[in-house]
Amino acid sequence: MLNSKTIAIIKSTVPVLEIHGEKITTRFYKLMFQNHPELLNIFNHINQKKGRQQAALANVVYAAALHIDQLENIIPVVKQIAHKHRSLGVKAEHYPIVGEHLLLAIKDVLGEAATDEILQAWGEAYGVIADAFISIEAEMYEEAEHQQGGWKDFRHFTVSKKVKESSMITSFYLKSEDGQPIPSFLPGQYVSVRVRIAGEEYTHIRQYSLSDAAGKDYYRISVKRENEKDKPNGIVSNYLHEEIQEGDTLELSAPAGDFVLDPAGDRPVVLISGGVGLTPMMSMLLTSVQQQPNREVTFIHATMNGETHALHNQVKQVSTEHPNVKSYVCYQSPTESDYEQQNFQKEGFIDLAWLQSIIEDKEADFYFCGPVPFMKVINESLKEWGITDNQIHYEFFGPAMKL
Repeated sequence: MLNSKTIAIIKSTVPVLEIHGEKITTRFYKLMFQNHPELLNIFNHINQKKGRQQAALANVVYAAALHIDQLENIIPVVKQIAHKHRSLGVKAEHYPIVGEHLLLAIKDVLGEAATDEILQAWGEAYGVIADAFISIEAEMYEEAEHQQGGWKDFRHFTVSKKVKESSMITSFYLKSEDGQPIPSFLPGQYVSVRVRIAGEEYTHIRQYSLSDAAGKDYYRISVKRENEKDKPNGIVSNYLHEEIQEGDTLELSAPAGDFVLDPAGDRPVVLISGGVGLTPMMSMLLTSVQQQPNREVTFIHATMNGETHALHNQVKQVSTEHPNVKSYVCYQSPTESDYEQQNFQKEGFIDLAWLQSIIEDKEADFYFCGPVPFMKVINESLKEWGITDNQIHYEFFGPAMKL
């Protein structure tokens, strides 16, 4: 436990962190990777270049300082990050390295303002925060390994089937190479895929949502190919599209993530997705009709047009077979074929007026995922409609941000 003096010192740094937080975390990552380049085998290099990882860490450090006397208030955030850490292979031995370089970064950025007293207080505080992460992650590692069909770290899977779902998205059906059972998962969870790409110095790890229901002898991930001009931002996704074929093997960590459909919920469910954000929604949809066949589900998907629309036929089949499922499609720029086939209900973008016209019961649980601008619009629309925070659930592909 931290004493009152340490808590007071940490709290006094909150305004400084609000101003200089991202400078500190940017400096932190630069120093840490200079001294420990092997950690680049774990961290997403692209999120570093975009600055998203630095911003996410700055938010966490700020929240930790703000709530240093009531750290239980940030446990939900800790657990969300711990899921990512466990799936990536972050271990207890990495935390002293992080702590050392975080203090160095604070000292570098703040200069003389970072007194010995402040650095000592932050050293103590970091120890308490790190212990919370290590403890929660230890439980997650234990659970992942010892669940039925579970495993430790990464396991080899064979690509049993590769299916092109649209002009941009391809599904990979993955079966355990050893033929042994695989664990179940909660709808909305993801797996980490680790690849070694020729010409790349370090391994790359990316998380992909599981896009099918659990209880099968395979996992399915549905991966978006990035445009050629954006290839640096999609090095793993494009590698999967271009290089990985049926019969090849991939390394996977056990399913993780806390953005999941509540299986005990009895309110209607509204699933809203944009682009490849439909992948966790597919798992939620397919699981819901399997486990709660009478629960009302509204499935809403937005994409450019029919050419980019993945898994459309599967959703149509589910909504045809289950009268409690209603599905709606919004195309930003429909093709002539889309008009002829009439396979969408709205042109342009999702807005509140349209949501209100198709959602019969606003006392529902709302789940959404997609590009950040899309998610901001959905979140703002739901808030404007009066949907409460405990009804709203969303997931970022990458480090968490503010909507």
